[in-house]
Amino acid sequence: MQQRKIPHTSVSLTELGFGASVIGNLYRVTPADDATAAVDAAWQAGIRYFDTAPHYGLGLSEHRLGAALRDRPREEYVISSKVGRLLVPNEEPRGVDTEGFVVRDDLRRQWDFSRDGVLRSVEETLTRTGLDRLDVVYLHDPDDHWRQAAEEAMPALAELRDQGVIGAIGAGMNQSAMLARFLRETAADIVMLAGRYTLLDQSALDDVLPAARELGKSVVAVGVFNSGLLSRDRPAEGMRYDYQDAPPELVARARAIADVCEAYGTTLPAAAIAFPDTHPSIINVTLGMRTAEQVVRNVKLKDQRVPDGLWQDLRTQGLIRSDVLAGHGGGRDAQCL
Repeated sequence: MQQRKIPHTSVSLTELGFGASVIGNLYRVTPADDATAAVDAAWQAGIRYFDTAPHYGLGLSEHRLGAALRDRPREEYVISSKVGRLLVPNEEPRGVDTEGFVVRDDLRRQWDFSRDGVLRSVEETLTRTGLDRLDVVYLHDPDDHWRQAAEEAMPALAELRDQGVIGAIGAGMNQSAMLARFLRETAADIVMLAGRYTLLDQSALDDVLPAARELGKSVVAVGVFNSGLLSRDRPAEGMRYDYQDAPPELVARARAIADVCEAYGTTLPAAAIAFPDTHPSIINVTLGMRTAEQVVRNVKLKDQRVPDGLWQDLRTQGLIRSDVLAGHGGGRDAQCL
C-alpha cells in the first residue's frame, strides 16, 4: 500500500488508515478477539497507520491497539493518539459510560488542554499502549478551548516534536474552520478532518483545504461515510448522517450520487472512500474497522477503480460543488484510495 509523507516531518502514512474507535466498544461491545483479528487483518492488507484516543472506550481502544501491535516491528507502523481529555477517577459511576462507548464508567473524561495536561495525557497513552513513542498526536475536539489549545497545548506538543518524542502534531475536529486556524496560526503539521470533505459535504473547501494547500500541510480525512449514509450501495431511509437520522433530502441526494456511481461501474461507498483523494492536501483516509471482515470489505472498496469522469459528472449535475478539483488529487492515481 502506498505511503504519503507529512511534509517537513519524518512521518509517512499509508493511504488507508485503521480507525480504532470502534474497537473501544463504540455503540456496542466488540469482543477482544474480534478487535485483535481486525488489527491483524489490517496489517495483512498493508495498512500501517493506526489511530486511537483516550476518549475511545475510556482507554480501551488504546489498550487493545497497543496489545495488538506490540509484537510488530515498531519502525514499520505509525500510530496516532490524541490529547485534551484526561481520564480521571469517576466519583459518581453509574455503571456504563454515557458518551457512546459500552464500557464501565470507573473513569471519566476531564477536558484539559494545559501544558501539564498534554504531557500527562501523552505519558498515560504510552502507558496504556505499552509503546515507547507516538508518531502523531492531535488535539482532540478543542472547539470550546481555542485559547488554551493554541497557546498551551500546541506549543507543548511542538516541544515534544522538536525533542523527537513525537513525529508530527496537529488537531482533529468535526469542523473545518478552526482546523484552518490551527494550520495558519500554530505549529500544526497535519489535521484530522471529520466529515467535512465527503460526497455530501464539501465545506472544507471554504477554509481548511485552501489553508493546507497554501502552507504545504497535510489533512487526514475521516468520517467519509458521514456516519453511515454513504456506506451502502443504495442508501435507505433510517440511515444515519452525522450521528443523527438522515433527513429525506440527503437520502435522496445520496441515492442520486449512487445512480451516477452505478453508471460508471463503481459503488457509492467506493466513491466515498476515493473522493477525498481529489484534493492534493489529503494524504490519507482513515476508516473505523471493528472486525476482520470489515477490514477486508474496506480494502476491496479502496481498490475499486473510480473513474475520474465520475467527479466531473457529479459536478455537472450539481451533486457536488463546482469547485471540487478535477482529476486525481494533483497527479495522484484516483484508484489509490
